[in-house]
Amino acid sequence: MIKAIEKYFEFDKYNTNLKTEILAGLTTFMTMAYIIFVNPQILSQTGMDFGAVMVATCVSSAIATLIMGLYARYPFALAPGMGLNAYFTYGVCLGMGIDWRVALGAVFISGVLFVILTLTKIRTWIFNAIPNAIKYGTAVGIGLFIAFIGLKNAGIIVESKATFVTLGNLLSPSPLLAMFGIFLTSILVSRNVIGGILLGIIITSLLGMILGITPFPSGIVSMPPSIEPTFLKLDVLGALNLGLLTIIMAFFFVDLFDTLGTLSALASQAGYLDKDGKLPRIEKALMADSTGTVVGSLLGTSTVTTYIESASGIAMGGRTGLVAVVVAILFLLALFFYPIVKAIPSYATASALVIVGALMMRAVKYINWDDYTEAIPAFITLLTIPLTFSIATGLALGFIIYPILKVATGRWREVHWLVYVLAIIFALRFIYLGNI
Repeated sequence: MIKAIEKYFEFDKYNTNLKTEILAGLTTFMTMAYIIFVNPQILSQTGMDFGAVMVATCVSSAIATLIMGLYARYPFALAPGMGLNAYFTYGVCLGMGIDWRVALGAVFISGVLFVILTLTKIRTWIFNAIPNAIKYGTAVGIGLFIAFIGLKNAGIIVESKATFVTLGNLLSPSPLLAMFGIFLTSILVSRNVIGGILLGIIITSLLGMILGITPFPSGIVSMPPSIEPTFLKLDVLGALNLGLLTIIMAFFFVDLFDTLGTLSALASQAGYLDKDGKLPRIEKALMADSTGTVVGSLLGTSTVTTYIESASGIAMGGRTGLVAVVVAILFLLALFFYPIVKAIPSYATASALVIVGALMMRAVKYINWDDYTEAIPAFITLLTIPLTFSIATGLALGFIIYPILKVATGRWREVHWLVYVLAIIFALRFIYLGNI
């Protein structure tokens, strides 16, 4: 059995062994397990059942990661993406008043598009056609977006009639514990502690329970809750409404940027890129991502994508798909710890949102700030995403202003024809259907 595993995953080729791969899988899981707590908390605010979303999160992550491990044979793990889950809840459902079933339908359609474009190998071509200003501006904007949501949910930032937002009462229990969690997690991450974000959530939760602010969990292990409240509840026909076109495109493009950018970074770290800088079997890796999104929407969760936290397992020496298989198994085992997941308070998960948001800010260094035709569209994109609570709006405004500036400065040849098409579509969406 072990010999068969070593042969299938080509241990000799990558100079690794069974122990290293298993430890690497455990490390990757520890660094991204926070999504098990955070995703149900975010999506349940739309009216979705918390327990069902937790099951959908674990199962969709396991399926997508298994495909990555067994089919693409890479040590990359997948789960519902941070930022896209926040957009699903705050931008689409709460912000626009769209039912979560319709929003799941939009995720499903974007996933089907992923599959089609992956099979036809068009997905990479589209990625290369999009300006870097939009790609990096979107990444930074999402980072600001989810960090702002974390501060808002914890009560650190509150509503103000005079200034729209202001500082909350930092001496009240929830904001105080949230700040403790942010500081603690920042220290753990800065000291490169494995699973620092997860540990920050757990320690902050325990402190709140000890102080009597949050009740202790009713148990530790139980059978998983029913997935019936969200399983196959998506409304695809409702999502085909013209008004949701931009939302579907937002889910599509953000996942496109995120996945290909993450795959490139992880492949570079692991030494997978060939002499031309390309990733072998990239279409198989993309298929894991796109299939995960389709499956996730059917189960009841937002877009599934490749996690940059996979870098932690690679740093531990993981080099084969067995790492992903281990992560998938651990996601399935996590299903039986629902009482603990349910007991985690929102002030404890605020640290994950803020820290992940901070980590996403690193993309700002790739924006060409010396070229105003690049810098301004990037800035408009990254600024309007958190201010409008909408990734779609930020993307739309960025796509519109980018070609306008290029044409106005006589540099229209620098713009791919696809960007002009998208700019027109987004502009017409504003003109005829109002706010996104």
